Amino acid sequence: MSSAVVIQRLAPMRLLTRCAGVLASCRWPWIAQPLIRAFVYRHRIDLDEALHSNPGAYRSFNEFFVRALRPGVRPLAMAEWTSPADGRVSQLGGIRAGQMIQAKQRSYSVEQLLGDTALARQLEGGTFSTVYLSPRDYHRVHMPCEGRLLGMRHVPGTLLSVRPDIVEGVDGLLARNERVVCWFENPRIGVFAVVLVGAAIVGSIATAWHGVVAPPRRSKIRQWLYGEDDSVHRARNLLQGEEMGRFRLGSTVVVLMPGSAWDFAPQWEIGEHVLMGQAAATRP
Repeated sequence: MSSAVVIQRLAPMRLLTRCAGVLASCRWPWIAQPLIRAFVYRHRIDLDEALHSNPGAYRSFNEFFVRALRPGVRPLAMAEWTSPADGRVSQLGGIRAGQMIQAKQRSYSVEQLLGDTALARQLEGGTFSTVYLSPRDYHRVHMPCEGRLLGMRHVPGTLLSVRPDIVEGVDGLLARNERVVCWFENPRIGVFAVVLVGAAIVGSIATAWHGVVAPPRRSKIRQWLYGEDDSVHRARNLLQGEEMGRFRLGSTVVVLMPGSAWDFAPQWEIGEHVLMGQAAATRP
């Protein structure tokens, strides 16, 4: 076990996350601006892509971290499946016998990741890919294809780092961390899921239709269903490339696609950096 993994296991990650959240949400300029400018320098962030390129335009670190991009800097590729985020492809493969490969051929349960037996069965035999968002990446998550929102589930869990080296050292980490599971239906493709996995120092996870879903100190699974009936929340259709969620600090997105007949784009390989909207996969 590496020293980084040992530190993750021993450190009070939830307390550290709460403390970081207080600092990140502070709007006092004498706190927010030094944090923002130090972060930009440390991670060599290209603010020319941002809608507001001046660090002084952001009232808090959180506001800076989920900054919008200028229109046109992430063109949407002509592909059935596109990248949901900027980041590095950390894993991809098939969903077999209810399991997905995490790293170094270690597997973890799809049912545990989703918190839903029925949804896991629907996606059996499908394909998944995982994108790790480093602190320097753009941190809004977009739809990989068009879909009608069916449901959302907040699953509480640990808050371990999702850095690739940590993920490799902890069995089933992505299915243990706090996460927000969203599932959709596309009339041509079928039901698919997008899982936003929280991590150490991630203050919250939010979706475009709900706002903050995973604030601190939630211990019970919560679920929202969406449909045309008045007995459930109102359904909505999201277009490919439309914003669906956002993280505060680095994290991971897992996309579960129905069916195995997908050809991944040449740049969609483990270890490669991808941009939101780039082609990810098409049917042969």
